[in-house]
Amino acid sequence: MLNLIHLKVLATVARHGSVTEAAKELHYSQPSVSHYLSRLEAATGVKLVQRVGRGIRLTPEGQLLANRATEIVGRVDAATSELAAQVGLQAGRVRLAANASALSTIVPKAAVTLAQAHPGLELILIERHPVEALQMLRQGEIDIALIFQHADAPLEEEGYRLTHIRDDSIYLISRRPDDSIANHRHSAWIGGCQRCQNELIAACRQHGFTPRIASLSDDMVVVQALVAAGVGVTTLPGLALQAHRRPDIHATELSSSPRQLYTATYGDPPDPPAIAAVLAALADVAA
Repeated sequence: MLNLIHLKVLATVARHGSVTEAAKELHYSQPSVSHYLSRLEAATGVKLVQRVGRGIRLTPEGQLLANRATEIVGRVDAATSELAAQVGLQAGRVRLAANASALSTIVPKAAVTLAQAHPGLELILIERHPVEALQMLRQGEIDIALIFQHADAPLEEEGYRLTHIRDDSIYLISRRPDDSIANHRHSAWIGGCQRCQNELIAACRQHGFTPRIASLSDDMVVVQALVAAGVGVTTLPGLALQAHRRPDIHATELSSSPRQLYTATYGDPPDPPAIAAVLAALADVAA
């Protein structure tokens, strides 16, 4: 039978790629970690790790089990927090991941609301791209992901519960007032992450051209500085402009489909009280 301690050891070894580093994190001796791995191999009947020089690597079977172990351990940790929160909102911990623009606008306001209503609730915040946030959610590393997606390019939703909280308009960022994408057929463009870049390309193709992407940055401060310096033009969501707005750039709202913001949780309802309180605060602030 699989043992939770053995699974936690395997997940930690997989994350570090080292028995030594796993032992340090778990506060075990190296022989203890090796012993637990041996016991796990005996329980499963398959080879999970291989010696490679002075280090180790996981076999395909070991990697498969390590991925599941990470999810299982994360779920157990989440259940511990949920059980504590079930007693009431005098205490509790909620881990939330969101991208920079949401963490700079919606989340701080929600945090203020929560601190006033539930001073014992601990809110842990992590900056992550939506794809990474959903992966952390699936693995039990966070409790809520605040994500964006586009109607024509939805994220993988299997196992997640998504709640739409608002739309976020997209703006052309340039140095000219009342500008339009059509004016920048031959301009240099500043792209960002792959999903954001796809959004930019789709907007330009609606005007009959493919943008020449000459620079890359996901930082809203850097992007606006580059536009102000004449390096190129770009697109940004409204929340990014709320978080930071240079006075020497101009933003023109695009008529194309806006981003859609969702809160995402994992597993069956109902949500534990602490998580439900955070979800309600996010929805109220967004509205």
